[in-house]
Amino acid sequence: MSKIVTSPSPVLAHSVAFALVVMGVSGCGKSSLAIAVAQDLGCAMLEGDTFHPAASQAKMAQGTPLTDQDRAGWLVALGEELAHNSDASVVLSCSALKKSYRDTLRSYKPNLRFVYLDISPATALARVSSRAVADGHFFPATLVDNQFATLEVPTGETGVLTVNATASMSELVAQVRAWLG
Repeated sequence: MSKIVTSPSPVLAHSVAFALVVMGVSGCGKSSLAIAVAQDLGCAMLEGDTFHPAASQAKMAQGTPLTDQDRAGWLVALGEELAHNSDASVVLSCSALKKSYRDTLRSYKPNLRFVYLDISPATALARVSSRAVADGHFFPATLVDNQFATLEVPTGETGVLTVNATASMSELVAQVRAWLG
């Protein structure tokens, strides 16, 4: 599985290990924010998409939405990876669209926190439409509506920060840093 590891900074690294999931629909900027936060805080970043089985990636590339059953093994793999990183801080990018998906991840990692990137359907569609499949994006724009139909906004859940996905990256990182303490 692919993992981006950044060098801990003595000034920026947290003294207590934490786990954070950057979540939201496709096109919200999960990977970009997860990378930026991991670099800022000097910790590992896990790209959730790399944990999808080849069959699920192919299914999405063909424009077929994943089912709960398709996502079940993926969520377990992500949860196991989070649990494996118990002594080190880690940031994971993962859609985590439903509360049950988030609860699966929480079952592997006590005190797991989430940053929800809130975005409009039109903006998400524009972002996904501008991606090139050649750049490694297997998720087509035709599936964006399904992401919003599946999304259970995490309002009211413990350990969730909601941010505006259209804010600048530096602003988003500052918000996450302040929230983490």
